[in-house]
Amino acid sequence: MRLISIQRCQVGMVLAQPICTDQGTILLNKDMELTEHIIERLKQKGIHTLYIRDEATEDLEVEEAVSSETRRAAVKVIYQGFTEIIHAEQKWKARLSPTTITAFRNVFELILGDLKRNHKALGLLSDMYIQDHYVYAHSLNVTIYSTAVGLQLGYSDKELLELGIGAMLHDIGKLMIPDEILHKPGRLTDDEFFLMKKHAEYGFEYLRHQQGIPLLAAHCAYQHHERMDGTGYPRGLKGEDIHKYARLLAVCDVFDALTTNRVYRSAMLPHDAMDIIFGGTGLQFEPEVVEAFRKTVAIYPVGLTVTLSNGATGIVVDYNRNLPARPIVRVIKNEDGSRANPYYEIDLSKELNVTIVQCDTIL
Repeated sequence: MRLISIQRCQVGMVLAQPICTDQGTILLNKDMELTEHIIERLKQKGIHTLYIRDEATEDLEVEEAVSSETRRAAVKVIYQGFTEIIHAEQKWKARLSPTTITAFRNVFELILGDLKRNHKALGLLSDMYIQDHYVYAHSLNVTIYSTAVGLQLGYSDKELLELGIGAMLHDIGKLMIPDEILHKPGRLTDDEFFLMKKHAEYGFEYLRHQQGIPLLAAHCAYQHHERMDGTGYPRGLKGEDIHKYARLLAVCDVFDALTTNRVYRSAMLPHDAMDIIFGGTGLQFEPEVVEAFRKTVAIYPVGLTVTLSNGATGIVVDYNRNLPARPIVRVIKNEDGSRANPYYEIDLSKELNVTIVQCDTIL
């Protein structure tokens, strides 16, 4: 399979991975042949990348860090929990039911179990999902990234539960923000941005009064926009005055936001998003968290076409967990532009004189 831009899709190409909504409903099964109508519909739905069948990578399969079944269950729980608030006459006074809180805990255990069984680096979580409601999908993605990083850092199961529930609910305060601001397609005015920033305080105030929600989970909502140098909000906290869960969440929240397509801007490739995070390391983001994130998330997705420093063209076929910037690449074109016959693989963690110099613009 090969990862390509929707703009490069052609009639007759065959899907190698299913297309799902962010609630896990399968819209198109793998092995479906693309028609002009399907391609146009996918563009309208905001899908920007596809895995297609490809002769050079027919043996390649992308392993899901969290199964589709777990993802469907998680988004359903997030949707139902948030809907309880959205449809309440007075959102501030609405209470998450004990059944919903238990469901949050149970579905987190499913996510944690999947991640403990999966020893591969995480791929890009926004691929292959049509995001009908950004907040639900973003909440789940941040939960997955955060839990994986927490595992890398050696968190206990109790700490992972507090972190995971906090990640799942970190943006719940956005439900208190007017829709015309929350879903505005363009840049917010200063007044609108001031109100948008209130979601951190709103989320904290809401969650700390909920029976069964750990207080530290409420602090995840409160502090996930704080930054190590004090430039964040709402309180401008610095360094270790920010709880370690929130310092971890900050990295995962920013990465998922940057790598997700939005109405007002296109998504970034993972390595470009990581460059931004690396640039903020020690200033905005905690170095230990960034290093753990670097080891946890594959910044070059499997199936991505890359150009190497020796002039060859290849496709990423596997990750190197400890050196995610140096994946295993299957060469399909030689240095002189001729077709590689047979194809061969270069492990960039061993061939240190060869680097990735360019990626296919898939987004």
